[in-house]
Amino acid sequence: MPTLTTLRQAILASLYGSAALAAFSPAAMAQSNDPAATDGPVQTVSVVGSRRVASSATDTMVPVDIIPISKVAEQGGQFDLAQTLQYISPSFNSTRQTGADGADLIDSAALRGLGSDQTLVLVNGKRRHTTALVNLFGARNRGNTGTDMNAIPLLAIKNVQVLRDGAAAQYGSDAIAGVIDIELKKSLGCEAVAGYSQYSAGDGKNYLTSAYCGIALGDKGTIAITGEYLDRGRSNRADADSMRIIGDTKSQNKTLYVNGDYATSATGKLYFTAGAQTRDASSAAFGRGGIGSDDIPSRNSAAMYPDGFVPFINGKIDDQYATIGHRSQIGEWHADFSQTYGYNKMRYDISHTLNASIANLDLLKGGKGVSASSFDAGGFSFQQLTSNADFSRYYDTVMRGMNVAFGAEYRSEEYRIMAGEPGSYIDADGVGVGGNAGSQGFPGFQPGDATKARRHSIAAYGDVELDWTERLKTQAALRYEKFSDFGSTVTGKLAASYKVAPDVLLRGSASTGFRAPSLQQVYFSSTFTDFIGGVPTDVVLAPNGGAVANAAGIPKLKEEKSTSFTFGTTWTPTQALSITADLYNIKIKDRIVLSGRFNADNYPDLAARLALLGVGEAQFFVNSIDTRTRGLDLTAAHKGELAGNRLNTFLALNLSKTEVTKVKTPDSLKGYADVLLSERERLFIEQGGPRSKATLGFDYFTGKLESDLRIIYFGPQTLGTFSGTAAGVPNAHYAAKTSADLSFTYSISKNTKLTFGGNNIFNVKPTAQNPDETDNGFKYDSVQFGLNGASYFGRLWVKF
Repeated sequence: MPTLTTLRQAILASLYGSAALAAFSPAAMAQSNDPAATDGPVQTVSVVGSRRVASSATDTMVPVDIIPISKVAEQGGQFDLAQTLQYISPSFNSTRQTGADGADLIDSAALRGLGSDQTLVLVNGKRRHTTALVNLFGARNRGNTGTDMNAIPLLAIKNVQVLRDGAAAQYGSDAIAGVIDIELKKSLGCEAVAGYSQYSAGDGKNYLTSAYCGIALGDKGTIAITGEYLDRGRSNRADADSMRIIGDTKSQNKTLYVNGDYATSATGKLYFTAGAQTRDASSAAFGRGGIGSDDIPSRNSAAMYPDGFVPFINGKIDDQYATIGHRSQIGEWHADFSQTYGYNKMRYDISHTLNASIANLDLLKGGKGVSASSFDAGGFSFQQLTSNADFSRYYDTVMRGMNVAFGAEYRSEEYRIMAGEPGSYIDADGVGVGGNAGSQGFPGFQPGDATKARRHSIAAYGDVELDWTERLKTQAALRYEKFSDFGSTVTGKLAASYKVAPDVLLRGSASTGFRAPSLQQVYFSSTFTDFIGGVPTDVVLAPNGGAVANAAGIPKLKEEKSTSFTFGTTWTPTQALSITADLYNIKIKDRIVLSGRFNADNYPDLAARLALLGVGEAQFFVNSIDTRTRGLDLTAAHKGELAGNRLNTFLALNLSKTEVTKVKTPDSLKGYADVLLSERERLFIEQGGPRSKATLGFDYFTGKLESDLRIIYFGPQTLGTFSGTAAGVPNAHYAAKTSADLSFTYSISKNTKLTFGGNNIFNVKPTAQNPDETDNGFKYDSVQFGLNGASYFGRLWVKF
């Protein structure tokens, strides 16, 4: 009888592609576990969550999803990785934001309803850097950093492994919700994809061209090169008579990735990965009214935009990643030395805008009342260097087999904020008209915001996996980590699995974890303009440890700490059916959140202290809450026939509930817990993503035609309003919605496929709300599957 994971992989292969599963075939695994296989260059089959050099994907002690990407890269209706995983994995959530400043330009992603910075992302098993951006607005991941999944082209990816379990004791900071490992391809041969899509409304046009080529380096290795160009058009769901643009950002991505290896000796192999992406993206800010509105002269000039205008927040994003390493054998030990580099930079250019204070000064001097219409608003960057030394050895004479691993890591990080040009932030007229200073839509970073912060960390870990019997397996891991800016921490993990019957496996784990405060959260500083209930307000977000934060008595940021428990079972009653179920409970202490805004209305004494520093309203990052997340992951896979043709079915369900269990108020803010964490902000944490999500997929093969139907259920969400329930305004409730995707693929030949289909084919939209109370000022927040409606696409895949 096949193992559960083998059956699930077979079905996933038919749904999402088979090429990525070759390494996990029984023959490959038999070869990998054969001691004779150690003669020659090191061959590895890596499964995230295990440090065995030759590790099986079957019967894992913790839940691991291995999602092949080859098929979705050839035939899928989504053109980027984040949206692809959004509609495959219920535990994964990535909703495109709109009306959320920089968060519109980079799609954040998370697991199990937690924050985007509580999921660790790896590439080929090596830590990938986060973005320089910290999300300040939007309905999801507020106050969090995260990893830009869309900086890697789909055609370059072999598979994505999702470890749905806490793993900080194995991989370090951030792995509280789980780990996502993106494995890149090194297969020989060339292939190319051309794709087009648009929404049924006629906008949001996407053009995709991508090519991959794997070339043999003699008989010693491979180099694989992927190039991609993706042009995503702007969409707009705002009413025709409104001064708004609501929908997908405009984006042009140019990406190049290289991945490969080269045998250096009989037992050694050099491996390397390098990638770079440039992205020119543009989102729309809140509109400003024209003649007759209150925005003149405070936020507009009659001479420049008499009918009003919509500023554009344009971001130029540079993302770079590289790893070089060497694997070899030192006696009986497998050794792996590597160096990883990551860099992310975002620079803002604000266009179709003005600095109203400059225009007003020009008018006061007898001019027409104009200013420049575009400004360099500055930006930020994040750099990460990670050095690893890893060792492992398998003892086949200890019990039924024991694997011992240990290693060390050194990581250095640097975060910078660059000031914009003076016109992007100055108050030129000095008349004190509220909100008229700086570039409208996004005031630039000021010289006082500019920073250059660094830190480093060291870590050491040990990991033992022991097969006591054919049925019982255990794992223990311990990790010590010390950061230069806040101190040290020790985390641990225990996991076990027991096969109670040939077709039933019980598994469970208990672990502690942590997440270091990101440099972005510690040092971010900005003065910006926001709209609250349609009223413009200037806000200072103060860096931790700075004069404003110290005046407010905000403590130094420290690490978040977690405890995680998982218990589950796998069941394979027949060769055609498999089922898995895993319960989890994650408690996080001292979770870092972005506070509410303190001002004269809600805290007069603090406002008076801040006024001495020239600040009218301020907010901070604070270790202020404890949370508990409980949930269930369920999967079911079936292979069958319908009318004499092959039909594969796959069901995946995630139920997750996050609750704020305690609000910790610093001594200086006692009595103001409702400002520190308002009802609205609490609901963003608890229900920023759906508490339930399910995917049901059907793949039907009839000759050369393949039909793929996917039904995605998004559970209800309740978000807060600006006014709040205390003012008699009910919370915004988004009812459960179900979306459906349908596509057809015709195999013109073995090496050529044509796919066409639609996403959200029934044009489902979220529940309409009062736009004066939503975060983005539109009748739908960016929730569930987004607000754009149905889309249609076509793809041509060619292998040569």
